[in-house]
Amino acid sequence: MLPRFKSNKMYYLSTMALAGPVVISQLGHTLVQTADTMIVGHFAGTISLAAVSLVHSVFMVVLVIGLGIAYGLTPLIAQENGRHNLPECAKLLSNSFWLNIISGILLFLFVYFGSMWAMQHADQDPQVVETAKPYLLILSISIVPLMTFNTFKQFAEGLGYTKQAMNITIWGNVLNVILAIILVKGMFGIKPMGVSGVGIATLVDRILMMIVMAWYVLKSKNFKRYIDHFSVKFIDVVRMKKILKIGAPVAMQYVFEIGAFAAAALIAGKIGAIEQASHQTAITLAAMTYMMASGIASAATIKVGNAYGTKNLFRLQKFATVSYHLVLVFMIICAIIFAVFNQYLPYIITKDTAVVAMASQLLIIAGMFQLFDGTQVVGLGTLRGMGDVNIPTFITFFAYWVVGIPVAYLLGIVLDIGVQGIWYGLTLGLLTSSVLLYLRYRYMIKKKLVRG
Repeated sequence: MLPRFKSNKMYYLSTMALAGPVVISQLGHTLVQTADTMIVGHFAGTISLAAVSLVHSVFMVVLVIGLGIAYGLTPLIAQENGRHNLPECAKLLSNSFWLNIISGILLFLFVYFGSMWAMQHADQDPQVVETAKPYLLILSISIVPLMTFNTFKQFAEGLGYTKQAMNITIWGNVLNVILAIILVKGMFGIKPMGVSGVGIATLVDRILMMIVMAWYVLKSKNFKRYIDHFSVKFIDVVRMKKILKIGAPVAMQYVFEIGAFAAAALIAGKIGAIEQASHQTAITLAAMTYMMASGIASAATIKVGNAYGTKNLFRLQKFATVSYHLVLVFMIICAIIFAVFNQYLPYIITKDTAVVAMASQLLIIAGMFQLFDGTQVVGLGTLRGMGDVNIPTFITFFAYWVVGIPVAYLLGIVLDIGVQGIWYGLTLGLLTSSVLLYLRYRYMIKKKLVRG
């Protein structure tokens, strides 16, 4: 084992150096929602916490469509940079910018009006729905600046520059927490805004992050040789389709996975507000580890994509392997933490003892699915770097919507096991996805070896 580690040491260190900032940056998306949930849970009560759960469950489905579309730029940039094609990198950035602006506007319209209808017809607590409405509107508006931020973030990360997005995310989250506490609690003469306060804080945070990230990419000397070829006037439908060819399947992968957890929240809501709040508490904590694992997956995409662009199969396999190793170690640690501190971690989110008691049970199950969650997201990241997105999209659909959600409904509602049954179904879906994606990766490598 030790000789193997030494032979791969360079690959471990290189992947970790790239993944570290991406992990923190990816975590930032979840920390915004986590901070909102914590502040509402501590200062606004259980009904407001259930409202946040409802909005996040519906909103995140549409949000990840946007993130997936934006993410389509990263493997293309990594591949073209591997070929030293600087003008093409700049042209891809220009078209990604306009594609994301248009997508952001369309998603705003869809998420607000579509989600509003969905909440009102999903058999949810009427008081929870009324509390959720203003928060949903403000959060929907924030999609446009978030999409613009991700245009420049994914471009920078595709070139291997990950630290600036990390720094912007850190400071953005600090600002979000401060503003949210002030607005929700009502400080410095401001009237308490409740759930709307966290929405306003998130909107302000995302606008400022957009401005700073765009300024960094357009003005930094690190990107000058790329930006010299950049123009917002350069619009090419062919390149937009090229980005969408990767981005759309990635978006659907996110939709199938996040949508499954959103559906789980709605199923939990059919049981009761306590169950829904407990689900939100536990899934918020589990989502933090998932986003950190997705940072490792993003590093895998960049490293594998670069090796794929240079047709270096040896390096491709090395980076894929060490990415799997890293995520396994990380998720084992997270699983142990969830299992040991399951009775204490929910207090980070809420003080309601009934919610804490139920959420602590869910964290034991979350500890079980950590390994599957981590390996499936790295499997997706590795395959994206190789440009393989269509079959993995089908795999995610099958794993979550043919296996996971039906089993979750069967166990949670039909067999009356409750919210724990819902989580057992989710665990089975993650296991299915993890195994099938790894088998797909092995098949792709074998095919490349035969062709080589």
